[in-house]
Amino acid sequence: MKIEDLHKIFLRYPSVCTDTRKLLKNDIFFALKGENFNGNEYAKKAIENGATYAIIDEERFFVDDRTIIVKNALTTLQRLANFHRNYSKARVIALTGSNGKTTTKELINAVLSKKYRTIATIGNLNNHIGVPLTLLSIKKDTEIAIVEMGANHQKEIEFLSGLTEPDFGYITNFGKAHLEGFGGVKGVIKGKSELYTHLIAENKGIFMNADDPIQKEKLASYINKYGFSTSDPSFTIIKMPKANPFVEIEIGQTHISTKLIGSYNFPNCCAAILMGKYFNVPDDMIKIGLESYLPDNNRSQVIEKKGHKIILDAYNANPTSMKAALENFSQIEGDRKCLFLGDMFELGEQAKEEHQNIAELAQALELNNTCLIGENFYEVKSDFKKFKTYNDLKDYLRSENIPKNSSMLIKGSRGMALERILEIL
Repeated sequence: MKIEDLHKIFLRYPSVCTDTRKLLKNDIFFALKGENFNGNEYAKKAIENGATYAIIDEERFFVDDRTIIVKNALTTLQRLANFHRNYSKARVIALTGSNGKTTTKELINAVLSKKYRTIATIGNLNNHIGVPLTLLSIKKDTEIAIVEMGANHQKEIEFLSGLTEPDFGYITNFGKAHLEGFGGVKGVIKGKSELYTHLIAENKGIFMNADDPIQKEKLASYINKYGFSTSDPSFTIIKMPKANPFVEIEIGQTHISTKLIGSYNFPNCCAAILMGKYFNVPDDMIKIGLESYLPDNNRSQVIEKKGHKIILDAYNANPTSMKAALENFSQIEGDRKCLFLGDMFELGEQAKEEHQNIAELAQALELNNTCLIGENFYEVKSDFKKFKTYNDLKDYLRSENIPKNSSMLIKGSRGMALERILEIL
């Protein structure tokens, strides 16, 4: 079947699903494959459960005329998404980066949705499957689509950029994330910059942090760019009066008090402001958008629990975000501070060094009541309390009392699931 014909079916039934457990009536089911599953095996179940069509790539799972056989179900999903993106009149903003992608995407959406009909990537569905699903969520009346793109190796952003064909792009930063897959920090810069390569080749708009030396250098000769800065008057000036603990912002005569903790969230807010101003969102609406945004899903959440003030930042971690979080936590007022740090994943050969650096930084910042959790942190040279597993930490916390009215930071990679600490407190 031609993509044009499949798209006509999609316009009649504009909802797709790749997991029968989440299937809704009249969805189009795409039978994707993974290391431990074959979606073709669930095609019959999908149709029985209300799917209008099942897109399969193995003939032996053919059911009836509601089954469409293609050469590759994943490739078909991606081609359909690209076709629909070009069919739509929506302007597309793509963003990537080492840290802050999802928060920045949510902030951009919070601002732009005050004036436009928008859609944005749900959660962090930002890979070769999530990006097509986001593009296929563009509705007839969508004016702006905000698409988050993630990557852990070279050529991935290049592929997603070609799939998305964005009108505008933004890179949050270049940090020490996925070092194993990218091959070090230089590899991270090269991989993330694939978005710039695509946009420049198409002469599309680029939003930038003009205070980031890497972005400034890479875009020095590019004309179609729009930036923010705390000091350079050739770009949009945005100030941060303070961030203790919540980020406050000044742009012109407008003062914005966010519910985001940590100065590391300042550039994320700036990106949303910059795009709001580019798309002519009034300053008072930008203010409302940012001030109404409340972090969730373990991302810089501030939680009050049994007298403790807890910063829960356990969604993910890498050396760059960990360093920023520690520096911010050290500046927060309070005498009783407790720090729970979990292993940072995907660092490859640099794992030992980077975990040691973080332990030493915590020591230098005099964050003395620190617990290190995970196999990597267990091996560092430090006088801090160390726990090889979460269960070891759990046993310790059940036998020791945390000082009353403590301030806590909980941060680690997703696989550590350190939000479980809340259950013990």
